[in-house]
Amino acid sequence: QGQLVESGGGLVQPGGSLSVSCAASGFTFSSYDMSWYRQAPGKERELVAQITRTGSTTNYADSVKGRFTISRDNAKNTVYLQMNSLKAEDTAVYYCKAYRTLTHRTYWGQGTQVTVSS
Repeated sequence: QGQLVESGGGLVQPGGSLSVSCAASGFTFSSYDMSWYRQAPGKERELVAQITRTGSTTNYADSVKGRFTISRDNAKNTVYLQMNSLKAEDTAVYYCKAYRTLTHRTYWGQGTQVTVSS
């Protein structure tokens, strides 16, 4: 059974940087597109960034474009989200998602809390 485990969340001051990771196991990581979502208290879960299987294409929400970078290492079965110039409104639980277009199989991680506050 596939599993995703996020790590690296925490408390950071406005303007600071943080990197979160998502380690995959139990499925063929390189066959899956990967995404990061986030959900703030009282809000809907929203797509933050996505990356294709090979890493050749990435897309970002307008709210994070130019500040966040998604990347992946298929040899390590891990996807990363580098977050720079963090703002209070980036505070949320960050989730990673794996999706295989061919089968529509989806896996979600349990989430990691990112808090931006002084």
